[in-house]
Amino acid sequence: MNGESERVGIDVEFVVGAFMLVGLACLGYLAVRGAGVEIIGSDRYQMQARFGSVSGLREGAFVEMAGVRIGSVTAIRFDPDRYEALVEFALDPQVRLQQDAIASIRTAGIIGDKFVKLSPGGSQTLLEPGAVIRDTESSISLEELISKYIFESSR
Repeated sequence: MNGESERVGIDVEFVVGAFMLVGLACLGYLAVRGAGVEIIGSDRYQMQARFGSVSGLREGAFVEMAGVRIGSVTAIRFDPDRYEALVEFALDPQVRLQQDAIASIRTAGIIGDKFVKLSPGGSQTLLEPGAVIRDTESSISLEELISKYIFESSR
């Protein structure tokens, strides 16, 4: 009888251990996906947009269309020739943008993180991967709005 109870104990320990390993693997996967890190084999494509100001926008910020996350910001660079910020982002492959699509920098909530909001256009012509979105709306600085309101109301 001792041999039988030892065998049941080993089987239970093995099942519990395997269950824990699977659980940890799932937790790791969710942590990586939640952080916005690309998983190997991602087939997203790159797009670009030029903005006068990207104040508060960071690499890794999400890109959304119609309230749904469809990509993430991969790089933000300053273009010294045009005195503009060039934002690169990766989009899900099923998303196709029209030539007159609009890219805006918005704030999640009142004082939340900045993100890129894409609005579809009405053109029949689609942008190719790697193209630059021409129509953009720059980041709105809360500090600038408050100071403008205070100084204009005191006149």
